Amino acid sequence: MGGIVCIVKVNSRCLRPDGQEAVSTGAVNVLSMNSEAVIEMTVKVLEDMKGIDLTVIDIVGKSSIADAMIVVTGTSQRHVRSMAETVRLTAKEAGHPPLGVEGGDSSDWVLVDLGDVIVHVMTEEKREFYSLEKLWSVGPTEADKEAGDSDPSTAVTTH
Repeated sequence: MGGIVCIVKVNSRCLRPDGQEAVSTGAVNVLSMNSEAVIEMTVKVLEDMKGIDLTVIDIVGKSSIADAMIVVTGTSQRHVRSMAETVRLTAKEAGHPPLGVEGGDSSDWVLVDLGDVIVHVMTEEKREFYSLEKLWSVGPTEADKEAGDSDPSTAVTTH
């Protein structure tokens, strides 16, 4: 992963799970925000930037790569790039620098990897084509719902 996950911060020092101080070489990412805080920060940024059809998908129990995915539509490639860049800068300023950003200046889809939260900023055409919500939101069938069987890990929240 190439970074230290900060379990406990004491006076700006990062402590590992074994209690020893983690030494930073300057090229190491220190992630100190929990998933809920990252989601809240990202949703606010994307709403402020007029992102369309913002959706938070809870993928806990479905994948080990993250706890949540955020999917949002931009009105143009420029809007997509601008929203992704603002998410990146806001996370960095909050002390939670992204692990990576995929997608270029003329991309219809930019992915910002914030560790436990992955942000997908897409044009409408790409979002319809890839249907990430459908892919990751497999939930109970109608028969399960009628029988009262529902799985809370299939939660999808639209903002």
